[in-house]
Order: sequence, then C-alpha cells, then structure tokens
Amino acid sequence: MRSIWKGSIAFGLVNVPVKVYTATEDHDIKFHQVHAADGGRIRYERICTIDGQPVQYSDIDKAYESPDGDRVILTDEDFSKLPAAEKHEIPVLQFVPSDQIDPMLYEKSYYLEPDSSTPKAYVLLAKTLEAVDRVALVHFTLRQKTRLGALRVRDGVLVLQTLLWPDEVRSVAFDKLDDVPEPRKQELQMAETLVDTLSDDFDPGLYVDEYQIELKKLLDEAIASGSSKVTRAPEAAAPEMDAEVVDLVAALQRSLEASGKRGPAKQAAPAKKAAKATAEKKPAKKTAAKKAPAKQTRKGA
Repeated sequence: MRSIWKGSIAFGLVNVPVKVYTATEDHDIKFHQVHAADGGRIRYERICTIDGQPVQYSDIDKAYESPDGDRVILTDEDFSKLPAAEKHEIPVLQFVPSDQIDPMLYEKSYYLEPDSSTPKAYVLLAKTLEAVDRVALVHFTLRQKTRLGALRVRDGVLVLQTLLWPDEVRSVAFDKLDDVPEPRKQELQMAETLVDTLSDDFDPGLYVDEYQIELKKLLDEAIASGSSKVTRAPEAAAPEMDAEVVDLVAALQRSLEASGKRGPAKQAAPAKKAAKATAEKKPAKKTAAKKAPAKQTRKGA
C-alpha cells in the first residue's frame, strides 16, 4: 500500500503522527469501450465548446454557477489560498457511542499507520478507544475537502472512516407509505419467526461476488480457446538500449581500445624474453642428447 496523506491526531495535548492509507479496494473487472466494427479503442477529448479545439488538462480551470446563473471561474492559485488546503491535523472533537452514528453517514475507510520512531502515543490512543468502547469524532482535511470522521480500532490498528455531513443525506417521503394500515399481530409473529430461522452471527467470508467470479471465468475461457473475440497481444520487441547506456558502452569501448594501444608496448619485452628462454632451452636438450652417447662409448671401451 502507498500512503496518500500524512498528518497528526490531536488527542488533547497528545500529538500522534500518522500516515493514511486507503483501507478498501474495488475488485471489479475493468473494461474500456471499443468500436464494434473493428475493435478500435474509443478515446475521449476535452473539447472547448467555443472554439471547438481540444484543451490540455493543465489549461483547465473550475467554474461555479450560482442558482441565478452567475458564473465564477477559480484557478489552482485561488484554491491554494483556502485555509483547508494547508491543514494536516486531525483534532478529536469528542468521543461518542458508535451506535449513535447513523450507518447512512459512513462513507470511506482509511488505515492509519504510526509515523514516528516511538509509536507509544499511537498505541495509547488505540488502547483507550478499545477500553471506553467509543469512537472518536474527528475533523480533518483530505484532498482539499473538509471532512468529518469517526476514529475507531480494528485489530489493533486505528481506522478513520469519513462521514457525510448531515445535510448530504437526503430526506425522503414516499406518498405510497401514507395511510398504510399497521401489520396485524399474527403477521408480525410469523415474520419474527422467519427472522429467527435465518438469524446467525455475521461471517463475511460466507459471501462471494458470484458475478465477478463467473465474469473472470468467461474471460479466461475465451483467452484459452483463442476464439474470434480474442486479439492476441503482440510479442514484446527486444528492449532498445538506452541512449545513456549506448554512450557508456561507447566510452568503455574507446577506453579498451586506448588501453590496447598502450598494452602491446608493455608486453613486448616479456614476450621477447619468453621466446629467448625457449630458444635457449631447446639447444641445451639437444647438446645433452649428443653427450650422453659419448659417455656410454667411453664406458664400453
């Protein structure tokens, strides 16, 4: 995992430096759009509605339109002046019972890793949250957006869950629910009995995403069969040597050639000595061979 943010939890006068990591991931298989006629990849361009020309992302600013139709254009410089963009502190506002937080408010989860050589304060806060059986309501800024969050403990690790602001949850009222008669006592008893038969402890490992499993199986079988729906990936070409590597190799080659020119001059003398020594040894053997018979002749006489 890669850290997406750094900051510190302000727990009274205790400061807890932390790194933030995304705690969840999407396992859905990703697709991209292609032209049905030839399989060509569909690409999208950012086109200006005034001049009809493509616009680079670096040339795009953000515009706000008021309910009355007034428009305000803000640049990155404008956003950088906002105080929220500079905050890297997660102050604890209060500790609340977890059952008082409406599950509708929970948004996304993040793991917090201690970002200090001595994570004693981190462990202290985690143990305290476990002991009081409450969650810490915190306020922080992430990606230039002010957020409300619930800080709790999961397997000894601090988990920060972002919360929606209360006004971000829509109020709803369906007319079809008006004037509906209350269920009869017998109906409630039968429904409660059915609930009892299906009741058990929650085990998330019992449930799998069958759609994704079957989709992956379908794709694997198509690739294995080599059907007309499959376009084989081209063989990877041999990697070209980097320009810096080429320059380095050339420099080394020139160095070897330069050392080779100097080398023969130094090696000439030893070579001559070796040749002379070989020449001197060979005649000595022949002389010894001639003298040996002479000695034997004398002994015979």
